[in-house]
Amino acid sequence: EAMCSGKLQTGLLVASYFIYLLVGAAVFQALERTAEKQEKIAAAQMKEAFLQNFTHLTVAEMEQFMKNLTEAIQNGVYPVGNESQVEESNWDFSNSFFFAGTVVSTIGYGTLRPKTAGGQIFCVFFALFGIPLNIVFLHRVGKMLSLLCKKLGKFLYEKGMRKKKIKSLTLLFFLATGILVFLCLPSLFFQITEGWSYSEGIYFAFITLSTIGFGDYVVGKKPGRSYFSYYRTLVAIWIIFGLAWIALLFNL
Repeated sequence: EAMCSGKLQTGLLVASYFIYLLVGAAVFQALERTAEKQEKIAAAQMKEAFLQNFTHLTVAEMEQFMKNLTEAIQNGVYPVGNESQVEESNWDFSNSFFFAGTVVSTIGYGTLRPKTAGGQIFCVFFALFGIPLNIVFLHRVGKMLSLLCKKLGKFLYEKGMRKKKIKSLTLLFFLATGILVFLCLPSLFFQITEGWSYSEGIYFAFITLSTIGFGDYVVGKKPGRSYFSYYRTLVAIWIIFGLAWIALLFNL
């Protein structure tokens, strides 16, 4: 009975967590997409004007251009290449979903952020309720992981090992597999997919899973690099389980 209701609770929690992220992603997309498109068009026009007049610009006009360009780049608009860039949105669904995930997990890379008043206010409320939901969710996933630990401990106890030794062994096992699964292997994967060095991969993995999230390295963002379709979704799953592993590690 208790087992059944526990499973039901877990199922409901997982479902509501993902529905919360999906709805959040949809709202962010609706609020931010149009403003971003206008920003991209403005940047493209600015570039056009510059290319037509750059031979006889005054120093002041040049300075202004540099200022505008820097601002555009900080806002995630790169006026490089042709018009097709206006069509590609930073707020497509997978990006919005990824953004929603970085908000509730408090990673907050800062490479993508809401710029409209509506988007910013929504972000406040989304985080206000999303962060506690995320903590409860991670706690539940951590619990499921710790059940695996218990099973391992029970198995060793039946083999006649002392409890103290079992405790340190499960901790060691947990630490080693976690480091392998959440740091070493993903870094190799990032090295191949992103073209980073292995040490950059380790650095990114740590900065992400510790939720520091500087945003100097972000996945799936290199202009001109082709990524496979569910790449960022896969990374999001790695982040969720990685955060649960770290939370459980502190508990242990």
